[in-house]
Amino acid sequence: MSLRVGVLTGGGDAPGLNAAICGLARRLLDADAELIGFADGWRGLIENRTRPLQQSNFQHLLVYGGTLLGSSGDNPYRDPARCVPAVLATIAEHRLDALVTIGGEGTLGASDRLHREHGVAVVGVPKTIDNDLAATDFTFGFFSAVEVATRAMDDLRSTAESHSRVMVVECMGRHAGWITAYAGVAAGAEAVLVPERPTDVEELCARLDRLRQGGARSAIVAVAEGARLFERGVCLSSTQRDEFGEYKTGGAAAIVSQRIEALLRWEARPLVLGHLQRAGKPIAFDRIFALRLGARAARLVLERRFGRMAAMRAGDIVDVPLQEAVAARKTLTQEFLDRYESFFLPIGGP
Repeated sequence: MSLRVGVLTGGGDAPGLNAAICGLARRLLDADAELIGFADGWRGLIENRTRPLQQSNFQHLLVYGGTLLGSSGDNPYRDPARCVPAVLATIAEHRLDALVTIGGEGTLGASDRLHREHGVAVVGVPKTIDNDLAATDFTFGFFSAVEVATRAMDDLRSTAESHSRVMVVECMGRHAGWITAYAGVAAGAEAVLVPERPTDVEELCARLDRLRQGGARSAIVAVAEGARLFERGVCLSSTQRDEFGEYKTGGAAAIVSQRIEALLRWEARPLVLGHLQRAGKPIAFDRIFALRLGARAARLVLERRFGRMAAMRAGDIVDVPLQEAVAARKTLTQEFLDRYESFFLPIGGP
């Protein structure tokens, strides 16, 4: 009897999701496995909604962004008393031998719990533009998002120079500044503000003023949406917390722009890249990377090695314990901050 394998894509979409499904599906279908797609992430398992995958032209679809299965932010552990039994019932009804979950911290965290607490045969694939999953050097979608942000800063440089402005570009990254840091460094930003290093706005303005006094007509400031901003010891960022106890984010670019204009009398314009970083076709690296991760996940299924995640380590595609991948959020390392020290400000805040 052939294996019956379910697959879902959960959380925010990321460039390369279709490529990961392609890498998974081609390997499994070649092994005569039956592949069942679940619609809109965990919602598909909770509500028992499927999408056929057997006849899909995966090789054609891998070039497109988004996900052919759909996605959502639903998580069975937000309402475990109702949703976990529903997930288990769906798995039983479809007689699944394995479930492959493609997602980030939330999706894979739920997968790990289902495996440990209920014995669900789960294999994970790391997807998030934030690159904040532990146990893997990178996650697919990250470099496509970095490319979008870098090109935006490159393009904004000309208009900033033409009008003698500061352009403050807000990138995604609630808790980890990987996109902002990589794009800011690649674009030669005059300052990079990330959650890992609280920012003193007066120190930022002092740096920009020195550049202006030295003859600079423009500046690019890259700021993560989750950057913690302070002025004279007072936090300018939101102090409200969400349902998970995390600081609410958003508006960082607007705050920075407003303070630059108030303190320096230098025109500053905010630009929030937002979902543009998730949109569009994946770059070639992410297509191949996602294909490799999907193929590794298929191998884990065929070998019946569950509770593990495909990962990249030093350029190789390996597999690691799923629990290790979700044990802690991966943030910018001190090594990275030290290597590109000139782009970052001294630690600010109270």
